[in-house]
Amino acid sequence: MTRDLSAPILIFGGAGGIGEALARRLRSAGQPVSITSRCPERAHALASQIGATALVCDVLDPDTVGAACAAAARDGRLGGVVYAVGSIPLKPLARATVDDMLTAYRINVVGAFLAVQASVDALKAAGGSVVLFSSVAAAQGFPNHAAIGAAKGAVGGLTLNLAAELAPAVRVNAIAPSLTATPLAAPLTKNPIVAESIAKLHPIPRLGDADEVAALAQFLLSKDAGWITGQIIGLDGGRSTLRVGKS
Repeated sequence: MTRDLSAPILIFGGAGGIGEALARRLRSAGQPVSITSRCPERAHALASQIGATALVCDVLDPDTVGAACAAAARDGRLGGVVYAVGSIPLKPLARATVDDMLTAYRINVVGAFLAVQASVDALKAAGGSVVLFSSVAAAQGFPNHAAIGAAKGAVGGLTLNLAAELAPAVRVNAIAPSLTATPLAAPLTKNPIVAESIAKLHPIPRLGDADEVAALAQFLLSKDAGWITGQIIGLDGGRSTLRVGKS
């Protein structure tokens, strides 16, 4: 896979499940990587293990987002920005609140917007790429997913419009996973009975793996994906498009 190894990749949420898997993949390929986290200890521990740069950042604070982008850039250049920060708020409509809706939107959409806005000049200088994260819940409706489904749907809209505005200098794509075994999803996956029941809902009957998602993100960041932009790519075991069982 051809890659510009001189321009760093900045991963917001790089100490989380998918972000960590991607950081490890990129560092194994020799790519300079910076990872952000609100937890300094977690970020620095991972960074020291893999030879990355750790940055403390609140993704809803424009000042710290801008500082992270400036610190990560090399000679004013960034080869890619990955926004791997998210949430999984699940509540029935009767219990969901306005704050639930707004919080999901801020974390998943506003944070991604701020990350791209702050890094756009450095991305343009390197001909870089952006990877955001939507969800299968934005394509297929599920009970109790109003807040996160709506927010992830907005990530899809953000992806398309940023891709249009920033072309051809910067490519922007999103990955839409189904439930993936990560620390964020632990409340759903730690119970093996619940995890198995969810896995069986997929045509490929298992949960996603963080490294599988990271592999796709790594590809989208690479020059091998140089003619791919404005796409929301499902990585969901077929759940968003296929139905299994007797017809």
